[in-house]
Amino acid sequence: MNFFYKETGKKQVHYFRNSKTENTSLFNGQHAAYKNGSTVKASSSATMLSQSPKKLFRFSILTIDLLCLNLITILLLQVLDPTNENNQPLLITTNLAWIVSSYITALYFGKERFVVRTIQAYFLYISLTLLLIFLFKSNFSRFFVLFNFACFGLTMTLSRAIFIGAFFYIQNSMLTCKYIVLGYNDLSHKLVNSLADNNRTHKMEGYFDDYVVTNTDVSFPLLGSLNDCLDFAIKNQVDEIYSTIPPESNPEIYNIAHQAESNFIRFRFVPDFSVFINKRVHISFIENMPVLSLRQEPLEDLGSRFKKRVFDIAFSSIMILFVLSWLVPIIAILIKIDSRGPVFFKQLRSGKNNMPFLCFKFRSLTVNEESDSKQVTRNDSRYTTLGKFLRKTNLDEFPQFFNVFQGYMSVVGPRPHMLKHTQQYSEVINQYMIRHYVKPGLTGLAQVNGYRGEITKEEDLSKRIEMDIRYMENWSMLLDIKIIFKTLFLSIKGDKNAF
Repeated sequence: MNFFYKETGKKQVHYFRNSKTENTSLFNGQHAAYKNGSTVKASSSATMLSQSPKKLFRFSILTIDLLCLNLITILLLQVLDPTNENNQPLLITTNLAWIVSSYITALYFGKERFVVRTIQAYFLYISLTLLLIFLFKSNFSRFFVLFNFACFGLTMTLSRAIFIGAFFYIQNSMLTCKYIVLGYNDLSHKLVNSLADNNRTHKMEGYFDDYVVTNTDVSFPLLGSLNDCLDFAIKNQVDEIYSTIPPESNPEIYNIAHQAESNFIRFRFVPDFSVFINKRVHISFIENMPVLSLRQEPLEDLGSRFKKRVFDIAFSSIMILFVLSWLVPIIAILIKIDSRGPVFFKQLRSGKNNMPFLCFKFRSLTVNEESDSKQVTRNDSRYTTLGKFLRKTNLDEFPQFFNVFQGYMSVVGPRPHMLKHTQQYSEVINQYMIRHYVKPGLTGLAQVNGYRGEITKEEDLSKRIEMDIRYMENWSMLLDIKIIFKTLFLSIKGDKNAF
């Protein structure tokens, strides 16, 4: 089965072509494959349908929040403080504080924990507003300010209760999408289970297949043969038909697709990509040729790499000029007093594309011959007195800002390993070398999620690699900033796995 893509104007048109016949079938939507855990990372119709009410919900909440914030402030100014002439500065202050707070907490574009993020944004908003009022020396009574905060918190609580209830009611009653599946096989079962797990708006009616099979799916019945599917779909007002049957194995599928669309029933093909790959893949197009990649990497884009590099240069320059300029001499003196040996520990580590580079650290261990082969353990006898403190607070990593400025490292990325460990770990974990597609970092997603320190079992390593790959596939500047702040927080609070 070959499929190709054509772009006409602003609309994307997708076709399936039978290699044996010249019949083609136009269908709407994106391609999805479900079998043995393999999925194509493209926006499926189910995903788009489930995203639409969520986007509408978030936009509505954003509009209501800003409207309530401004109305409350204006009304309270008129009632409690009508003589105050700082109306406009206060409105600017409150709006700026709320926009910054909601952006930092990802309130309107986060995927989970909406209530928790609302609470975080609210308290951050209070802190920022008080800070701005103090900095600009605005003349407002404490009662006015506190009453303003209380009213805004109350309206947020009520608006969310109303909107969440309305959202679930609309999603479960008005946006339900009925669908049937052609084919009774492993792929169709995977499809149905995936839609059930990830999309509440889709309602499965049943399967259709020409072959006589034992109905093992007690949740959804086998309703009949392929010839019966259209009559059933029209009679029961089905919205979508998913076909897991390849058109080249049954050309009748093309006719069913045409008739379905003539009756305003969307027809979607579910190709089985697991015949040549058994994992999640990303689909893109070069002209009319589909290209499947093993993963999506935002940092493949030149613009993204440029933004990340500019950030690295700016951040490392600030740290070198304003922090390391006085921190290095102080720590150097303390290291010399604490133990014999050099101030800096220099070691070849694996960089981008597995190219070795000389990594800098403050020396935290006594000089020893095992530094290039033996990893540091929790109660390692090689620790110096000062070294324990440096490692616990991550201060030993600060010289790596020089590596960042040189371009061998990034502020955020997978942590670099010594060359011997790279060789060893690559023989244990198949996907280990993938982490070297990007520059190593001073901190990373694995570290801030607790996956750091001594590696004693394969699971410790596999979790780190999983986090490193997740970072590669989901990179954004916002993600980098979040990881930096979380690293700072953990350095102050203390990380039990930091040693």
